[in-house]
Amino acid sequence: MATGLNVSNETFGQLVRFALVGFFLAGVYSAIYWYLATFVMAPVLAVVFAFLVAVSIGFVLHSRWSFRGHGKREDRRMKVKFFAVQGAGFLLNELFTWVLTGPMHGPTWWPLVPAIFITPLATYALNRQWVFG
Repeated sequence: MATGLNVSNETFGQLVRFALVGFFLAGVYSAIYWYLATFVMAPVLAVVFAFLVAVSIGFVLHSRWSFRGHGKREDRRMKVKFFAVQGAGFLLNELFTWVLTGPMHGPTWWPLVPAIFITPLATYALNRQWVFG
């Protein structure tokens, strides 16, 4: 019974750390995306730049803090898996951006809603199970 409790506490701790880093990264991503999409370039192109900055910071923070002590040591395979998961998150954000600012003709901030509330949950699950598991 104590083992199950420890696993739950560990998982909860990882989720809290992931959320804290995620909120920070969402702020970085949102600020860069919104500025570029509103004043500089097409929204789907702004996603590329904003995502590259956020993912660069995210790998270090998630591997060293969010998932510290979970699973195997950092290696080349883990980095490849991490970037594959981030690629899936990137594609989700591109899809949200294209649909909401393209066919739906919404404002540039609309795609930030699913980018902040849906993409992080999907990437958390994939990171925990496949990358850092």
